[in-house]
Amino acid sequence: MVSMSQRTRLTPEQRREQLLDLGIRLFANHSLDEISIDVVAREAGISRGLLYHYFGDKMAFREAVVRRAADALVAQTAPPETGEPVERLLASMTAYVDFVDANYEGYVSMVRGAASDPVLRQIYDDAFGALGARIFKADVDFVSDTPAARLIVRGWQAMSEELVLSWKADPAGLSREELLELLAGSLPVLLELLGSGEL
Repeated sequence: MVSMSQRTRLTPEQRREQLLDLGIRLFANHSLDEISIDVVAREAGISRGLLYHYFGDKMAFREAVVRRAADALVAQTAPPETGEPVERLLASMTAYVDFVDANYEGYVSMVRGAASDPVLRQIYDDAFGALGARIFKADVDFVSDTPAARLIVRGWQAMSEELVLSWKADPAGLSREELLELLAGSLPVLLELLGSGEL
């Protein structure tokens, strides 16, 4: 519980950051709908009115938390700058699986929320786009930047997300290592088929 004296020492920006950090911690194990103003205020030891003061309403707070989570996803999944292309992709996908594993409830609700909420959709699309664009900036030998290749990468991203979420809900006998090999190994194969004219 935060005491009144501790509260008065925080600047408005520090308080806002503290509340967002709390929202991210709740995001790990709760759906977005479960992250209520009452829960956040209680956890932070502040009044509901103060939370409204910083974010306006529940929706604005939820959007700020999702944006923070999406930024964390992009940052945490950045591949190493050196190494073999597939190894770098594997490292990035490992970080992605780790992120989804650690934030499963919030991640699932973000994906579902993006289907009906235009603001969440934009945040989701921005993150999705950043994750895909980095593949074309990595200067790897199995990727040519063409409209068809971008379409393949976007489809592979959607497949990867669905695979990880489904695996998290029910591994179906697939080990984590097997999942990661499938995720990292499938993109070069798809792009190779595109390049060979077999697609």
